[in-house]
Amino acid sequence: MPGPGALRDPARPPSALRHTWSEDVAGLLVGTFVVSFGLHLLHAVEAVTGGTAGLALLVGYATGLPFGAVFVGVNLPFLALGWWQKGWVFTLRTLVAVALVSALSSVHPAGLGELAPDPRYTVLAGNLLIGIGMLIVFRHSASLGGFNILALLAQERLGWRAGYVQLGFDVAVVLLALTVVPPAGVLLSAAGAVVLNTVLAMNHRPGRYLGH
Repeated sequence: MPGPGALRDPARPPSALRHTWSEDVAGLLVGTFVVSFGLHLLHAVEAVTGGTAGLALLVGYATGLPFGAVFVGVNLPFLALGWWQKGWVFTLRTLVAVALVSALSSVHPAGLGELAPDPRYTVLAGNLLIGIGMLIVFRHSASLGGFNILALLAQERLGWRAGYVQLGFDVAVVLLALTVVPPAGVLLSAAGAVVLNTVLAMNHRPGRYLGH
């Protein structure tokens, strides 16, 4: 796949239909909206997920800082790695995606008001939405920064599935949640992280998607 910012797929035929710039813009908007909505659901029940999004939720619970600001802050070192390893196009798109998730995180509370959902349903639905949104973002040659970049690099360079790599990082974040979140919430969060990464592992595989 041409360009330093693209996710290379050796199984893609040369004639594969590529996304236009307008499709990429729409894809990033839709993907980040879905991810931010899933994160809002998790925040409503004080659950976490994996990756830097989960880390940002944890920091927010512990300090009271807004999720959006923390999410951007924890992603900055990984954006530098993305620039070095994957080029400026991928990194710029990722920066846009991170900024959109950060900005949209303040939209859902204003639009939905206070929520009092069932935690089990909410954690499952939230992680499913995050996984679906991440897939959309991946399809448009971007990521949500953080561990996503490491997972995508492992898939490209080593052939490891991004979802399983991400799951390894997520286990560490969920275990860290024991210092902030009650044990019952941590168990639900762990189950949700498995759901999220299973979605990625089943759907984000080389050769399965022919656009970029």
